[in-house]
Amino acid sequence: MRSYNRVVPQRPTGAAGIAGEEMKKNRAFTEEELAQMGRRTLDCLSEAIGSGDQERARRLANRMYREFSAIHDLYRDWLADMMDYVYRTGGPDELYRALRKSIGASLGPMVKMGKLDFRRRVEIMAAMLRGHLVALEVEEDDQKVCIRMNPCGSGQRLLEAGAYDQPRNLAMLAQPHTMTWGLPHFPVYCTHAPVMEVLMMEKLGWPVFVVHPDSPMARRSCAYCLYKNPQDVPAEVFARVGRRRPGSAQRTTHRAGPEAPRAGHRGRGPGSQAGPRR
Repeated sequence: MRSYNRVVPQRPTGAAGIAGEEMKKNRAFTEEELAQMGRRTLDCLSEAIGSGDQERARRLANRMYREFSAIHDLYRDWLADMMDYVYRTGGPDELYRALRKSIGASLGPMVKMGKLDFRRRVEIMAAMLRGHLVALEVEEDDQKVCIRMNPCGSGQRLLEAGAYDQPRNLAMLAQPHTMTWGLPHFPVYCTHAPVMEVLMMEKLGWPVFVVHPDSPMARRSCAYCLYKNPQDVPAEVFARVGRRRPGSAQRTTHRAGPEAPRAGHRGRGPGSQAGPRR
């Protein structure tokens, strides 16, 4: 029978050994710390709940909130500045076209949502708005359920943070447009909401949810209202974006000002109150 000599690895000596020890000394984290850092907060939280460690679970829940909030606000800020840039360099119609393209590409879930029963639509809408990490105020009457964020997790928080003042100086759209519901003095970030309504009308014939803005815009959350019967959506919701409610014989002008022009109308400059481009 052949015998084998076991080879035992030798610890490096001399310069190589010293370099290896020095490298370990220069590390900022242990292997265990690195492994824990790479775990999903959700997995850590589930583990803490399962083990009954309430204090650790509380810390991890707050950590997960902070992590998501930071990413939420980062993407919100990137989007707001990109919208501001398109508006200032290309004008309102260029921003409208850009929003139609970007929102239209992800409209599929909204169209599917419109085909669900009313109760499920409300549950999905509430889940979407909770994604802004704020509390909700929910009310129901015979026609609809309306949901407000408290506060609005994006448009209102941008305004309150001074994003429309110097030095950031995001644009306010001074002139009425389809993407302002025919309203003047409209925050550039909030223009996505009217465009969503327009696209839902084009795809389904009615908006899955109606956004009723506060006045003045973005001083508090808009009301997101879901109507039990699409026929109960007010005619002015269609008129404010230059549309007509299916079955209506004539248009109704929005009370806040002249009927919003359709995109493609030329001859209007950016009309920003926010001053010259930074």
